[in-house]
Amino acid sequence: MRPSARLPRAQTLLGLAALLLAGPAAAQTVTLRLPVDCEIGVTCFIQHYVDRDPSPAVQDYQCGTLAYAGHTGTDFRVPTLAAQEAGVDVLAAAGGKVLRVRDGMEDVSITGRGRESVQNLECGNGLLIDHGQGWETQYCHMARGSLAVKPGDMVAAGQRLGRIGLSGMTEFPHLHLTVRKDGQVVDPFAYGAPEKSCGGGASLWEPSLRQALAYQAGSVLNTGFATGPVKMAQIEAGEAGREKITPDAPALVAFVRSIGLRGGDEQILTLLSPDGNTLAENKAPPLDRDKAQWMMFAGKKQPAGGFRPGRYRAVYRVMRDGKPAIEKVFEVAVTR
Repeated sequence: MRPSARLPRAQTLLGLAALLLAGPAAAQTVTLRLPVDCEIGVTCFIQHYVDRDPSPAVQDYQCGTLAYAGHTGTDFRVPTLAAQEAGVDVLAAAGGKVLRVRDGMEDVSITGRGRESVQNLECGNGLLIDHGQGWETQYCHMARGSLAVKPGDMVAAGQRLGRIGLSGMTEFPHLHLTVRKDGQVVDPFAYGAPEKSCGGGASLWEPSLRQALAYQAGSVLNTGFATGPVKMAQIEAGEAGREKITPDAPALVAFVRSIGLRGGDEQILTLLSPDGNTLAENKAPPLDRDKAQWMMFAGKKQPAGGFRPGRYRAVYRVMRDGKPAIEKVFEVAVTR
């Protein structure tokens, strides 16, 4: 527009009114993209949400227990250490300016080391981005040497920041994302909702993500088949379930690891033959309390003549308050 150009007075007043009405509302929220280059429910999972109960009790935004006392962010977990070591990118949830970074901390679980080993360094390797209007996002537990930005850099939404790691106060590979507005922690799933409320507030996630990020009261993290007993460490390392199952295998064992289970949950894992007959079943007693993760398996030793070639199925089911809460069916081919 030329300097001498003028809008009609009525149009100018209408435009100013629109800005006054829209400006504050627009400044109140930020739209977030997925901060991890993964597929929710397939190659990554939400382990914890923001704790919305200021008391020692725990409550996520749906009045569930997928949090822990004082948790300030959302944890995006990858299923195994092998997946983390292969490399899972951390992405900017929104555009802005990088304020601070930390790198150089080793990728080692605090299990066995103790929390005191990371005192005042709980976030591990990570960074802080300013999005303007009082909005910030913080990214924690990133891989040593992976950070791709430095203080002062301007980043775009979706830009690569580094990789998921195991640094700081963590026992499993994940990204911890904290969102703040004017220095206060915000739950991106329930912005504006009162403390201890259920299902209120507004989602800050971009609309295309909301179905994928719909609340899941527990998830299946790993499944597979092995030729003998399976240990949690083998599942975490991504080693379990790699062997080929043949008719002369010493045993056929189905295993599953779940996250976000609740006290009272009843679990059943059933191993089925190619013709649908039950070969083995493991029915666990009701859980005595909430469990961040849980492993179980069901198996059968090699029968006379070996395992018949074909496709064997396993069915895992979690019953909660008398209703199915989680169900997963997986299978393996037994071949010569």
